[in-house]
Amino acid sequence: MVGLKALWSARSEWFNPEGREQRIKDYMVLTNQLIWKRQASFFAVAVLAALYYDPVWALTCYVIVSFAEILDQRLGRQSEAWDGKDTVLGRKILKRIAFNTAFSATAISLFIVSIAVQQTTGGHFTPLFFLFSAALFAAMYNSQMIAILALRLSIYGIAFIFIAFLDVIRFRPPLNSHIWLEFFTITLVLYFVADTSLKFYLGYQERLGQMKLLKEENERTKAALEVKSQFLSTVSHELRTPLTSIKASLDLANNGALGDVPEHLKPVMAIAGKNAKRLANLIDDLLDLQKIESGEMAFRFEPVNVNELVAEAVEATSGFASKLRIHVTTVPCAADGRIMGDRSRLMQVMQNLLSNAMKFSSEGSEVEVRVETFGSRIRISVEDQGVGIPKDAKDRVFGKFTQVDSSDNRKVGGTGLGLNISKQIVERHKATIDYVSELGSGSTFFLEFDRLKESDGARAGLEPVAKVA
Repeated sequence: MVGLKALWSARSEWFNPEGREQRIKDYMVLTNQLIWKRQASFFAVAVLAALYYDPVWALTCYVIVSFAEILDQRLGRQSEAWDGKDTVLGRKILKRIAFNTAFSATAISLFIVSIAVQQTTGGHFTPLFFLFSAALFAAMYNSQMIAILALRLSIYGIAFIFIAFLDVIRFRPPLNSHIWLEFFTITLVLYFVADTSLKFYLGYQERLGQMKLLKEENERTKAALEVKSQFLSTVSHELRTPLTSIKASLDLANNGALGDVPEHLKPVMAIAGKNAKRLANLIDDLLDLQKIESGEMAFRFEPVNVNELVAEAVEATSGFASKLRIHVTTVPCAADGRIMGDRSRLMQVMQNLLSNAMKFSSEGSEVEVRVETFGSRIRISVEDQGVGIPKDAKDRVFGKFTQVDSSDNRKVGGTGLGLNISKQIVERHKATIDYVSELGSGSTFFLEFDRLKESDGARAGLEPVAKVA
């Protein structure tokens, strides 16, 4: 009695939508999704009832139940526009859900009870099966809001009890009669429906908890990524200024601009200069990675002649090729080979592919750069005669801070960022980067772009160049 009084005193909170926003939306989404499944069930029951019982009453009940479905559909459209913040609208939606539930459950129960009343012999298997199906359907798909589920099942429960007592009151049978057996069976069915409903409700509660944990974990991950990005940006910028001065001083000393370097210091100065350059490249890569991940890297798209791009990239890396005694050949395409791209960023990608091909090739070998057109596509490939790449190493090839050979005594150094940055730049061009390789026989990395048409090029020349972040 005390519990009922407490429940009644808290009636102002019955339709409070705060904290129930996700439940309400889930309930209405599922209600809308299952409309045709419910309609098919109602129609099948109505047809059977019309064939074997009163067709007029069956049609009337079907119309009433269908009207309840129309009310649910109208409410569904209203709930879709609800942002979860308007508590007045939220209360209105909750009240209408409760009204629609009571109306629908009552209509279905009266329909099924009327079938039981029309049966005078042979038990009530058909109406009880229909009612059990409706209750089980509610338990499975209305578990988002326990109060609404309890309301519907309570109405179904009254119908169950009425049907259970119907023949008991009619015939007043002895306790060993099959009518009492049917009565006790119905009570077990009621327990089964209640238990099933509880299981589905607890399952939904668990899923909500898991979703909450995932959201919290996602927010923590975003915060950690933001902190990491800011840290990389700050540290990289703080390191770049003094490192630039150190590198410039070492370059001047090694080039003899500050006087002759003693012979016994030359090896040490060369090592220092080499490592300064390596650190500068690392900082540049870290800054590029931070810009890409934060969406701050701007792209200036314009028509780019691929043959000219390749020739410029080969020329830019010619000093590195001469140092390693690598012979670089180019095979341009005869057709018009233009793409829409950011020239400086594509140069960065090409230089990375060329320097990798040279570093992993043996002295005196050859690197070939080829440009080919395939219909509306254009391909740039860089082929080397180096060590090749093992199978199933693609994740490491294009990963961050990873290299195929990650051992301490690897022959080729690097940050492990170059190809990851290149891949992201290429993808911003809506292009692809990939490779084919055979261990011990070399590798071929290739880029594929959409080929620029004449009309596209003309428009690009007239329109302002876009910046994409």
